[in-house]
Amino acid sequence: MARLNDDAQWIVLMGFIVSFSLFFLGIVINQSTVVGQTTAEGVLEFPKNDILDIRSEVLQSSKITVAADFDDVKKDISSIALSRKNAIVSFRVTQAPPGSTYTKIIDIHYNNGVTAYNETTNY
Repeated sequence: MARLNDDAQWIVLMGFIVSFSLFFLGIVINQSTVVGQTTAEGVLEFPKNDILDIRSEVLQSSKITVAADFDDVKKDISSIALSRKNAIVSFRVTQAPPGSTYTKIIDIHYNNGVTAYNETTNY
């Protein structure tokens, strides 16, 4: 650059600045696309409808008063969830302590290998 005049040196310097700026912006845009993609995949992987279906069935089955029938329904719900949705589902229904405003405590556990969901409901 020693042989170039001042105007030519400024042109070359501005060319370097513009090229490095474009390179930097390209890297930033590429990374933001990757972050957006993985965030969207994380939202799609959450099985909201599956959890709502399991929760609905557990709440309906908690109304069963015969212990043998309840155990059969509990096994059926767990085996159907495992065979159709590849999810481990377990739940427990216990009586609430005397004097409380609710009658049953329901603990639900859902795990499909990606999402683990635990809930305790007072019914």
